[in-house]
Amino acid sequence: MSSCSRVALVTGANKGIGFAITRELCRKFSGDVVLTARDEDRGKAAVQQLQAEGLSPRFHQLDIDDLQSIRALRDFLLKEYGGLDVLINNAGIAFKSRVVNVSSMESLRALKNCSPELQQKFRSDTITEEELAELMNKFVEATKRGMHEMEGWPNSAYAVSKIGVTVLSRIHARKLSQQRRDDKILLNACCPGWVRTDLTGPKAPKSLEEGAETPVYLALLPPDAEGPHGQFVQQKKVEEW
Repeated sequence: MSSCSRVALVTGANKGIGFAITRELCRKFSGDVVLTARDEDRGKAAVQQLQAEGLSPRFHQLDIDDLQSIRALRDFLLKEYGGLDVLINNAGIAFKSRVVNVSSMESLRALKNCSPELQQKFRSDTITEEELAELMNKFVEATKRGMHEMEGWPNSAYAVSKIGVTVLSRIHARKLSQQRRDDKILLNACCPGWVRTDLTGPKAPKSLEEGAETPVYLALLPPDAEGPHGQFVQQKKVEEW
């Protein structure tokens, strides 16, 4: 078992915003930081890069589409730490304190471009995971038929996927408030901003370090903080969903 009692974990952290978040947590988080990646060689190379900077992340392989990989990480965390204190992104494992799902401002823009009926459903305080999954499937099917815009959807699969991330975060936060209130878990979705990555290219205005600011801010909310919780956050400010 690790000598540290607290642990933060970042998924998809071998490059881009995930890597920058890991770097900042290594500098600011009072505990171990675990960098995870689907590709073990790339993950270990990222750890070595941070070690060369004088930082000390740990590495564990994680493929969030592989149940065996998720279970192996869960078992590692339970054995080493008894759980998880901070989770950046989503790995489907037990946690104690802070969860940050990286979404995008595109989710809010796309929501406003949905039909009034869809907006009402996505903004509902009672929507379930099953209902959300059904809506996502309807978008996929409508897109296959070339009818998604006529049926009230925006013309961006990426933006709709981020609506899903934000709404799912709201659903999970609501469940935590109902079922684990005493654990004082704060779960939020956030937008890191338009950041220069392999996906967005060199014209994006924000550096990786700037993109990491809001996720790290939410990850390091003080122990006595009562919020934000179940919110969508950009530039450290809550945006109305």
